[in-house]
Amino acid sequence: MLDKLIDYLQYPFVQYALIVGVLIALCSSLIGVSLVLKRFSFIGDGLSHVAFGAMAIASVLNLTNQMIIVMPVTVVSAILLLRTGRNAKIKGDAAIAMISVGALALGYLLMNIFSTSSNLTGDVCSTLFGSTSMLTLTLTDVIVCGVISAIVVALFLIFYNKIFAVTFDESFATAVGTRSNRYNLLLAMIIAVIIVLAMNLVGSLLISALIIFPALSSMRLFKSFRSVTIFSAVLSVICAVSGIIISILAGTPVGATIVAADVGAFLICTLVGIFKK
Repeated sequence: MLDKLIDYLQYPFVQYALIVGVLIALCSSLIGVSLVLKRFSFIGDGLSHVAFGAMAIASVLNLTNQMIIVMPVTVVSAILLLRTGRNAKIKGDAAIAMISVGALALGYLLMNIFSTSSNLTGDVCSTLFGSTSMLTLTLTDVIVCGVISAIVVALFLIFYNKIFAVTFDESFATAVGTRSNRYNLLLAMIIAVIIVLAMNLVGSLLISALIIFPALSSMRLFKSFRSVTIFSAVLSVICAVSGIIISILAGTPVGATIVAADVGAFLICTLVGIFKK
């Protein structure tokens, strides 16, 4: 089995998958802690459905670079979702449900009406749950993912204190002069970008797991924001690498295997947290 893994690691597409998986896991875990603590973790689920709808539109238009449509639409939806969620007439959870279900239904409808593929079911399944093959990742994908991930990590480190303040007590942060709306908007835009990057790896329906599980697992063991964030990042990267390696050896879907690793890690952290008390 070890020899088989070493042989596979010599292929560029496997190396690309590992690099992209690590970068996406790192970025999603950093932002995920704040989203979970702010009780806005389902924004990832909502935006992933929006990204699916945008990808369906890009497929109908036969665009070679789907990022041209998917990225702007998802980012704009994140902004609208944040604005709508603050509306007294439409609460945050209702806004997420409204946008996510509408985008998912619209995307699937468009793919059915204007389908140019002979395997529509396979295309939809691949988009929702991640590609069953890692051959879809190219060197360009790795470079784009690397640049954007570096920007995300840099923004998180630069605005760490502000994000911390907005996460724990937004009212107090606003009272002392912090522009909370700006940093909430920054978080929403960053998570939108991460979701678009992660669609090729884990699929639109499984992206929220990368955001939620590492943060929840860390909270079972640690109490401080810094400790939770650091452990969440480490755990998320370990689960991503483990999931990709297991999928290579067992021939299982990459996205589902990574999420299964995250679920397993959460159960282990929960048990350790119980005995730790």
